[in-house]
Amino acid sequence: MNSITSTQSTTSMSMPMSLTKSVGQSNDSSFKDMLVDSIKEVNSMQQEADQAVEALFTGQDINPAEVLSAVQKADMAFRLTMQMRNKAMDVYREIREIQI
Repeated sequence: MNSITSTQSTTSMSMPMSLTKSVGQSNDSSFKDMLVDSIKEVNSMQQEADQAVEALFTGQDINPAEVLSAVQKADMAFRLTMQMRNKAMDVYREIREIQI
């Protein structure tokens, strides 16, 4: 009944798990796969937060503190994703301006 509890055990420090992995790890996934997985994880965090808010507003038995925590985690993960996107776009613009 409480989907927020499962979210708290699968996430760490409000960041998607794929973003918290060490850069030096050797695995078979590419950067693209890691990025897509991170975006999917952020999306699922936002959907779970939306479901928790809806459950709170419809009067279901859910702790308001857990709802607030889920919303804040989803917000933090989204902001982190947007900052990564902005940095990648800055790097792309800088590389594009290099004259060979």
